[in-house]
Amino acid sequence: MMTIEVLISGLLLGGLYALFGLGLSLIFGVMKIANIAHGEFAIGGAFFAIAAGTFLGVPLWLAVAMALILSFAIGYGMQILLINRVLGDDPMPALLMTFGLSIIIQNMLVELFGADNRSLDIGPLATIGFKIYDIAIGVFPLLMFGVAIALFATLHWFLRHTRAGRNVRATSDDPAMVCIMGLDRTRIFALFMGVSAVLAALAGIMLAMRGSITPFSGAERLLIAFEVIVIGGLGSIWGSLLGGLVLGVVHILALRIDPSSGPLYGHLLLLAILLARPEGLAGRMEHR
Repeated sequence: MMTIEVLISGLLLGGLYALFGLGLSLIFGVMKIANIAHGEFAIGGAFFAIAAGTFLGVPLWLAVAMALILSFAIGYGMQILLINRVLGDDPMPALLMTFGLSIIIQNMLVELFGADNRSLDIGPLATIGFKIYDIAIGVFPLLMFGVAIALFATLHWFLRHTRAGRNVRATSDDPAMVCIMGLDRTRIFALFMGVSAVLAALAGIMLAMRGSITPFSGAERLLIAFEVIVIGGLGSIWGSLLGGLVLGVVHILALRIDPSSGPLYGHLLLLAILLARPEGLAGRMEHR
């Protein structure tokens, strides 16, 4: 029974991990760059929601909506004004640009909110649960898992079954040809950086609802996101979901076996995957 409980807890945590990886996987698949500021996008979105609720006194749902809208605007604006200017065949300038942005965002969060732990109060939802036989399942972790699955399915449908999605895949495959056909790839990049920022912010908000965060939490979330997409397979949408679920189960199992291990076994899993199957568990499947 304990094994089943560990598996369920790991899968529910893995849904949140997968959501952290989804936005990063999307940007890598579309633009072939790694957004080092992804963790700060996540934590920044959570702090925006906290600020809206604390200083403006708006309801939680409205604070979350405002944070997601602002995250999209920031992601879109950064891509248009900064990152698009350094995109090219060499990925290093864009990598360094996002690294610089991550430092700036982190320091801005410290300046605005201090270094204390913060969280989002979701009231009774934080403790409500139910039992199946002797296995306790929390309603909020289950809700987070459902949201993650719904977002993965929606993004997959959009990329595979809409004209706009086909334009995105074409831009990823052959940017030069897309420009010849009259599509503005810089606008497509900006739109998807905005979407990636929204996905990251939503993951950060759920993390703040589940526990607590600080302005320095972004680096840890970025590491989780990287592990998710490498374990699952770079550029694979569904691979990110698989990577998140596997990593979540490994973390929960490791904490049961060795409570002082922290994320060690997740890092060891990443190393094992890189050595045995560098393309990830799902392989490299662009936008699938």
